This record gives sequence, structure tokens and C-alpha cells, in this order.
Amino acid sequence: MLHNFGSINLDHFYRVPHLVAPGETLTSRDYRVGLGGKGANQSLAMARAGGQVRHWGRLGHQDAWARDLLQEAGVDVSAITLVDEPGGHAIIQVDDRGENAILLFPGANHGFTQDDLDARFRDTVAGDWLLAQNECNALPHVLHAARDRGLNVAFNPAPMTADVAALPLEACRLLFVNRGEAEMLTGQASGSEAETLLDALAQRLPNTETVLTLGGDGAWYQHGQTRHFQPPLPVTAVDTTGAGDTFIGYYLAAVQAGESPISCLARAAAAAALGVQRHGAAESIPRAAEVERWLRQAKHDH
Repeated sequence: MLHNFGSINLDHFYRVPHLVAPGETLTSRDYRVGLGGKGANQSLAMARAGGQVRHWGRLGHQDAWARDLLQEAGVDVSAITLVDEPGGHAIIQVDDRGENAILLFPGANHGFTQDDLDARFRDTVAGDWLLAQNECNALPHVLHAARDRGLNVAFNPAPMTADVAALPLEACRLLFVNRGEAEMLTGQASGSEAETLLDALAQRLPNTETVLTLGGDGAWYQHGQTRHFQPPLPVTAVDTTGAGDTFIGYYLAAVQAGESPISCLARAAAAAALGVQRHGAAESIPRAAEVERWLRQAKHDH
């Protein structure tokens, strides 16, 4: 089982010609609300990929439909608590080039107590996976407790903040970072080559498997002396929101199924490539059957 200690947000999407500038009032052409939050997206992606995932979350009573949506997708929601406080939400602008800008209110995602978390840890067994992002509070406690209980920790330090550097990252078996997160974590200059970032990450966390995602430039896997590159897939992105979450959920479902890192990378990249061709976050995450068809077609084309 994978336990995802993760945020659940409601995403408010606004379609705009360009990202709003300071002092500017801009009319949105489209508006919709959907399930989001890096945690919920990653749980949803993992469930759609056929993985076994239990989500640890906190959600306002008025947003219970979001929990139901996760449950319908196959996520174990027994560790999601409904609370009398505002839930997390995000205001997302998406422009005509598919770029996005996000304003986030953490809400209930920042209300975890040590007792809450200890109760959830009692339902874990050594060898389970624990996945975390950086949208919930109490991360130091969670990473330490996971290591103490013999869990395999996967961590995605997004959104990246300065205090991530102080976390017990050596507790992680697997780290997912994009270019900007890798630069901040290692102190490398902006625009550094992927190999430079991989070298710095290996030096910082020699025992941790690392997946470095580079958007349209592909992705890398690294562990010890081993490196694998996943080339970018030729697609036209209409909305990149949630692409990283789709990648992570599919990658971890493949890990859970016992696949090799090369196979995990290929499956995750295919899922993300399908997702960026659609609008939205949760609603853009493809189903396993679609990803299988894509991979079969890609093999056939070669």
C-alpha cells in the first residue's frame, strides 16, 4: 500500500489571454471549479494507473464531494477527515500559451496535529510506501515517523520553499524534483545543465533514487552510478497544470507493480504527455488503458 500524505484543494480555473499583471483587471473567458491539490492529483493519478493508494487528508465539510470523487477513482479515502474549517483552494490562471499562474490558500491542509498523524501511522506496516509533497504542515514529523516505521518514503518538494533544505531528506528512498526545485535544493545556478543538477543531487543525497523532470526536455532517473534518460514525447501542450502530478502517480504505480526504472519513466512520461493535451488538473489525468494504447502505438511506430 502507498499512503499519500497530501493536500486536497479545490481548483478555480480562469482562462485568460495572458497572465494578469500588477494593477491590471483582466476578463476571464472561461471559469470552472475542479478537484486539485498536488496530493489529491497524485493519488488520483496513482489510482487511475491501477495502484493501491490510501490518501491522508483534511477537507472542509462543504467540499465532501471531492472525497467522493477520489473514492470513485479507486482511492482509499478512509484516512481523509472532514473538518469545520475552510478547505484548501487555488486560483489558477491559464493563458493562451498553456502557461499557468497559481495563488494557493492552504486551509485545512495546514491543520494536521501530531496525534492525527500518529493515528494514521498506526495503519501502516514496514515496507509500505509513504508519499509526501510540500502543501501540508508537519512534514518533519511525517518524514521522521515514516523512516522510524520502516516505510519507503517518496517526496516531491513542491511547491519548493527554503525550509525544504532543513528536512531530513536522507529519509527519502525516492525524490521527485523539477529543474527549479533541483536548483534550489542544490544551490546550482538557474538554467544549469541536467547533468550538473544530477551530479549535485547525487552528492547531496547519495543513497536516494532521484527522478528529475524537465517538462518538454524529458526526464532523468538516477541512483548511484546508474542514470537513465527518458526523451520528451512530441506533443502540443494546451495546459501543463497537473502534469508533474500525473507523472509521479503513474511512476509510483509502476514501482508498486515491480517495474524497472526505465519502464516506470516511460509509463509516467506517456501519462504526462497525454495529460498536457487536455485542460485542467484532475480531469486531465488519463486512465491506464489510454496510456497502454499510447505505449503500444509508440512501440509500433518504432
